[in-house]
Amino acid sequence: MPILAQVPASHHHRRPAVAKTAPAAASTAASAAAPAKAEDADTDEDDDPNENGVAAVVNDQIVSEYDLRQRLALVISTSGMQRTPATIKRLKPQVLDQLKTEKLELEEAQRKNITVSPTEVDKEIDGILKDNHLTSDQLKGILAKDDVAFETLRAQIAVQIAWQKAIEDEYADRINITDADVSEEMARVAEGKDKPHYAVAEIFLAIDNPDQDEKVLKNAQDLETQLQNGAPFQSLARQFSQSPSAANGGDIGLVHDGQLAPELNDALRKLPIGGITPPLRSAGGYYILALRDKQEPAGVKLPDPVTTATPEKPGYLPLARLLLPLPPKAPQNYIDGAMKAAGEIRARISSCEQLQKMISGVHGAVFMNLGEMRLSDLSEQIRDALGKTQSGQPTEPFRSSAGIEVIARCDKPAPKQASQFVMPTRKQVEDRLFQQQISALARRYIRDLKREANVETR
Repeated sequence: MPILAQVPASHHHRRPAVAKTAPAAASTAASAAAPAKAEDADTDEDDDPNENGVAAVVNDQIVSEYDLRQRLALVISTSGMQRTPATIKRLKPQVLDQLKTEKLELEEAQRKNITVSPTEVDKEIDGILKDNHLTSDQLKGILAKDDVAFETLRAQIAVQIAWQKAIEDEYADRINITDADVSEEMARVAEGKDKPHYAVAEIFLAIDNPDQDEKVLKNAQDLETQLQNGAPFQSLARQFSQSPSAANGGDIGLVHDGQLAPELNDALRKLPIGGITPPLRSAGGYYILALRDKQEPAGVKLPDPVTTATPEKPGYLPLARLLLPLPPKAPQNYIDGAMKAAGEIRARISSCEQLQKMISGVHGAVFMNLGEMRLSDLSEQIRDALGKTQSGQPTEPFRSSAGIEVIARCDKPAPKQASQFVMPTRKQVEDRLFQQQISALARRYIRDLKREANVETR
């Protein structure tokens, strides 16, 4: 699992789910971005002559070249992509657009005199550490490895909280979900209990005027390419989606068959669980949908669950090998560093193909496609490590005579099976109605801010 795969939203009653993305530096969040009791990792070793240059000006606020480089590095680090010139060139326009949008969000939070405390940011950081089973030092190390200053992440979270508060301040008191509203929605949900339900995540790219269609489509296609290359959907949704659902990794919850627009619903019907659509043109812009799970109609008998895939050749497994060679008589700190690096790589592996791409830029790392291997021919150490894995999973890093190794299983996981639809509670329905309304208002909010803004790209 890549870091930031789960960045929890602040737990506040009916707090709107807004995009968890933010610029690398911001005056409103300046005090909050500073760690309460920690030293920031100074990882900027880039000698780019444009380090202090200006990438864009949004009203009176500057997006610096440093801000842009740091956000690019953060996106690449949290998505598991390789930091190549081609990747940076492809991502740069999208990241810059997002930073410009966030400057407007920040400016609005400043106008409302909204503040964010270091404790609030610490709470979000703690959630990241807990969800990804990391210590603070490990998280800093992962970011530093990709030249991301820890301060960049803290500032990003601080501004995202400020924007959440701005939306709540603007709209929360205007939304009134009555008991009658909940009862009406409960009745509608009950009517759909005999239809399949889909657990859906989205990446939404808005088209503010028709002239942008071609550009937005290209951006969406670039995101699709990154997803096909193994980038986590949740990470790209948080960084690029322009829907408030971005705060939850694009998660929009359950929808029943026929609930979405026809062009979106038709695409969902054809997806396997875990599948991703190409960019789909619908109201307001382009959507990329991910089918996280499927629930069959109530009362339908489900087949017995399958936990493992049937091997194509019993006694054989398709394998790939990651090796980080160790020099003779390597000191313990060198060995520990290599083991840590292998663990970080392992955490990002979702397929053998992704592993090969991932380590292509890692100095000294060796990738070997072992093909179909007879298990009885493997060493006892490797068999033991593989015995703790399931289809498609890599082993934990281990030390061998050659160095530090990870063996990846290249067999496909057993297909995830649908579950059965369960009626939501009244509280769940009430929260869903609130989120639907606040999301629509939040989208209008940022659209109005964009229309009134004076934006200059350098």
